[in-house]
Amino acid sequence: MSRREGAVSHEQSRLMALFGAVRVQRLTYNVASMPGCLPLAVIECFWLPGYAPPDPPHGTASSKLDQMTELLFYEDVSLRQCDCRVVNVGDEGIVLDRTVFYPVGGGQPGDCGVLRLQDGSEITIETTRRRKDDAAVLHVPAAAGNVPKLRPGDHVIAAIDWQRRYAHMRVHTCLHLLSAIIPAGVTGGAIREGTGRLDFDLPEVKPDRADVEAQLNALIAEAHPVVPRWITSTELEAQPQLVKTMSVAPPSGVPRVRLLEIAGVDLQACGGTHVSNTAEIGPVSVSKIESKGARNRRVVVALARSPQ
Repeated sequence: MSRREGAVSHEQSRLMALFGAVRVQRLTYNVASMPGCLPLAVIECFWLPGYAPPDPPHGTASSKLDQMTELLFYEDVSLRQCDCRVVNVGDEGIVLDRTVFYPVGGGQPGDCGVLRLQDGSEITIETTRRRKDDAAVLHVPAAAGNVPKLRPGDHVIAAIDWQRRYAHMRVHTCLHLLSAIIPAGVTGGAIREGTGRLDFDLPEVKPDRADVEAQLNALIAEAHPVVPRWITSTELEAQPQLVKTMSVAPPSGVPRVRLLEIAGVDLQACGGTHVSNTAEIGPVSVSKIESKGARNRRVVVALARSPQ
């Protein structure tokens, strides 16, 4: 049995023991673009013939399998809202069957926004994250007062704060350009609304702030397409330079790895959200470059304006 077949067979047995009539169709490794986020194994499965799970009735607990949320932002990052079904409501947050909300990870903050209920009321979501024990995507309410209105099986509209998410996408893409300009290992990073930073392993060199800023804006203005794509784990093993982070690496034997390609500029493993063309980033500034310890150099960038 090959390592790929062994990995799929292992997940098949594990999931059937937990959930019953399912079969693993594909196992994909989705590595984060920056330290601070655990690598994510994405398991695609389907119900075996003859079994179709019903919508849970009001007031009942959802099954564990229902907590596998479909992440629509990987299919279309421009989606701002979606129709979805509530599968679980708990003290930690709300689990939906599908979502446009990106959970915190890879240095990128979790999305905020609202859930619109069928009666016209709204629940404000202050952040999105993954639950520790089973990695379910949790939509965390700003206040718990109106959450009891929700029950498993309720249909809602999940809508993100697009202005904030789009700023994260612009900054995240800019940091990919930054990592292409400075040829060194990445030891840390963070994204905020309108700003971001990367830490580089550069013990002997301190990059010139004005030069880095000029190179960044030149690449942005060249309007390079930005597209995700996939390679096999075997291909990744032959190209270790595709993993720029020094503290995160994919495990061996996983069939596919998600990459982000900026045509002609950069190609690396990444699980975040990004714009579709570097021109969308707009002008940026390098606010500072500073030493963080004996080896690390921190480069901080900021968006100069809002997109048109």
